[in-house]
Amino acid sequence: MQTSTRHVDIVFAPATVADRRTVADLIDRALDARGLLGDVVFAQDTAQFVAATTAAAQRGEFIVIPGDGVEFIAPPTGAIRVDLGRAAADRSSAIRAHIRERGLDGLRFAIDSWYHHRLRPATVVRYGNHPEQHADLRIPDGPGPFPTVALFHGGYWRSRWAADLMEALAVDLTARGYLTWNVEYRRPDEHGWAATTHDVADAVRALGRVEAADLARIVVAGHSAGAQLALRAAADAVAAHAAVRPILAISLAGVLNLRTADDRGLSEGATSAALGGHRSEHPEIYRRSSPIDRLPLGVAQLVVSAVHDDPNLLEMSREYHSAAMAFGDAVGYIEGPGNHFAVIDPADELWSSVAAEIARATNNDR
Repeated sequence: MQTSTRHVDIVFAPATVADRRTVADLIDRALDARGLLGDVVFAQDTAQFVAATTAAAQRGEFIVIPGDGVEFIAPPTGAIRVDLGRAAADRSSAIRAHIRERGLDGLRFAIDSWYHHRLRPATVVRYGNHPEQHADLRIPDGPGPFPTVALFHGGYWRSRWAADLMEALAVDLTARGYLTWNVEYRRPDEHGWAATTHDVADAVRALGRVEAADLARIVVAGHSAGAQLALRAAADAVAAHAAVRPILAISLAGVLNLRTADDRGLSEGATSAALGGHRSEHPEIYRRSSPIDRLPLGVAQLVVSAVHDDPNLLEMSREYHSAAMAFGDAVGYIEGPGNHFAVIDPADELWSSVAAEIARATNNDR
């Protein structure tokens, strides 16, 4: 029996949270934001936990909090696993998403992920053999091929942040008539910088094997650190005269100057941690990877900023836009109110402006 499209089960193992009221309030707000109903079970013991997960499985995919790093075998109907603290990635075949190391806020991300996959389910397409080399493919209704948007998530290149960050945009874009390709990739904190850049390039090339994708209308878009990856991928594809290359590259609150990001130690030294050292130690890696150092890109670009974001990122976006114009690239700029995540919120006016620019670039009048 499949679960209702509006009902989600959330099951906590014993002793996973210290204060149920705090958790219940957070869950209620997250459910209300999506118009969902939820049954939440805080199991008292192992027997109750097993009974609750068994009952939840009969209704379809559910959210489970088994305890950080605790072994959990998900049923075939599937589950979203949440570990509030540090935990190795759960590669179990029935775990559709593993949200880890995000604290209690991970519960909100899990509810959003459940909702988005109920609203517009994705097909997981693997572009490599590693479990993290995959993309969520969503195809609009109607005849193709379709203009295509490849999405790259941010999170300062750390593994606890994953492709679920871009699911809302993927669902929104698919409803607007775009094929969406929401990319997961190996992050450098666990696999090294070369693996990350290899995966992003492979994910773009893999669109050439997606029959419904219109390869003449490819857009790449990235948020935060994902913007660095997206713009670098665009620069590499243009430089290599690749068969699959974008007509538009979009930075959404991007980390566009890695020299500055390293010098200022943004996000507790995230840049040097990702690239394997400071720029003085690896100048060529920084040069190849930093979007501002790859100008001119030779492809149209759109730079999007929120004025209440980290001022370092706002400065980078403004600096990058000016530099791209000076190099003669076709580059647009959108700036408006909001924080770092406003640019990936489909309900925000900033995103409406971005969507209009994507439609203009792809001649998508849907």
